[in-house]
Amino acid sequence: MRIKIMAHAVASLAGLATLTSVPALAGSFEKTATGLIVRPDSGAAREVRLEVMADNIIHVVKIDQPNKTLTPSLMTVAQPLQGSYSVTAGKDKVKLKAKRMAVEVSLATGALQFFNAAGKAFLTQHAESMTPVSVEGQQMLAIKQGFNHGTTDALYGLGQHQNHQMNMNGEDVLLMQHNMAIAVPFVVSSKNYGVLWDNNAISRFGDSKPYAWLSRDLQLADADGVAGGLTAKYYVDGKLVYTRREKDIAYQYLKDVAENWPKDAVDPKAANLKVVWEGTMRSPKAGVHKMQLYSSDYAKLTVDGKEVMDVWRQGWNPWYHNFEVSFKADQPVPLRLEWQPSGGMIAMTHNDPLPAPERHSLTFSSELAQSINYYVINGDSMDKVIAGYHHLTGRAPMMPKWAYGYWQSRQRYETQEQLLGVLREYRKRGWPIDNMVQDWFYWPEDGWGSHDFDKARFPDAKAMVDEIHQAHARIMISIWGKFYANTANYKELEAQGHM
Repeated sequence: MRIKIMAHAVASLAGLATLTSVPALAGSFEKTATGLIVRPDSGAAREVRLEVMADNIIHVVKIDQPNKTLTPSLMTVAQPLQGSYSVTAGKDKVKLKAKRMAVEVSLATGALQFFNAAGKAFLTQHAESMTPVSVEGQQMLAIKQGFNHGTTDALYGLGQHQNHQMNMNGEDVLLMQHNMAIAVPFVVSSKNYGVLWDNNAISRFGDSKPYAWLSRDLQLADADGVAGGLTAKYYVDGKLVYTRREKDIAYQYLKDVAENWPKDAVDPKAANLKVVWEGTMRSPKAGVHKMQLYSSDYAKLTVDGKEVMDVWRQGWNPWYHNFEVSFKADQPVPLRLEWQPSGGMIAMTHNDPLPAPERHSLTFSSELAQSINYYVINGDSMDKVIAGYHHLTGRAPMMPKWAYGYWQSRQRYETQEQLLGVLREYRKRGWPIDNMVQDWFYWPEDGWGSHDFDKARFPDAKAMVDEIHQAHARIMISIWGKFYANTANYKELEAQGHM
């Protein structure tokens, strides 16, 4: 069934010889077997596709051109329901209603509002953008969708992260896989609704603008007040050996160290190194600014005379440490950062403040996409919302009982005998243990990615595993998807063009 809705603004006064009529197209919609297709007059999306996935779940796809074919989801397995809904048309809106939730679409703009079974709105669209992006000749989109501006609802989820965030309302979260950071683009609200963002590219929750070096947004001055950067002082064994002004605190990646470190003046491998940055930051934008310290070494950060961070060494696993700074327009804020380099990284990034309503919102964005694509779940409890997530993505089976027991791990066991010795000692003392974890570098030297055991240190891997099993325990072996070029696995993948 296809229904065309037309809105006409008609001015008519009795006794006038002329009738004035100004047509204003109000969009069209088409009912489908599983939902609704709306083609609004304006807005970023030229077509809005709605599907009923369950009595309490609606799938939304917004595309920039009608009839666009999309790649199937890698995230969801559920199939839409057929006919389990009703459609009601109004003057400038159309409503799709399932048994336990409904969504209303503006025929003029394509904006959405979601309602629970009692007819109360719980999710309202406030922001939307679909910006064309060309990647290697392929046309894609940079996308953003924001809801519930100014909300006080608590928002939980987004996976596993390392930066002390729990309630995500007001927070910024980078949704990108990283060692110990796991992106799950799903949030569940304290008001019993959830949103699953279905996109495979690097995405963000909160501010869609990527954080960047301080100098992008801020005016920096050194310890003497000279504009252009911070004073950087390099110490060895407590002695000052080099001073310069640096545009940014920018040792985030190995290439940054290679390019920026003052190698002619300071040995980067010297013992007891210390670097201190001092100066001021200034912004024309008043408000609370979001900032991040990226660090894997010991570091102390002082802002405006107050110590805000004392970071311990994380060695191989640098990550972001969030903090906020209140700026008055064009007023300097003192900054001091002390870093003890020991082979790690450090950097500082910044973002300008968002308007308060947008800061406290449910906003997703993605760097690349074919469409805006998400699912909205409504429930009468948080558990029912999470059950809706399981319905969409597939319910994970329970792990075997032993997996809920005690796991023994360390940075790594260096030899077969070392690992077995620990397990034997547990059994000797009568302490319960269920799993031994063999982490990295059990392979031969220079054989990362071979997935072989080093015969010198693990002479009989099968016998090791057999003894573990005979002691009523299990072993977990870390694989690591990393391949040295000399390994057979690398060569096989390279021959197929997969490296």
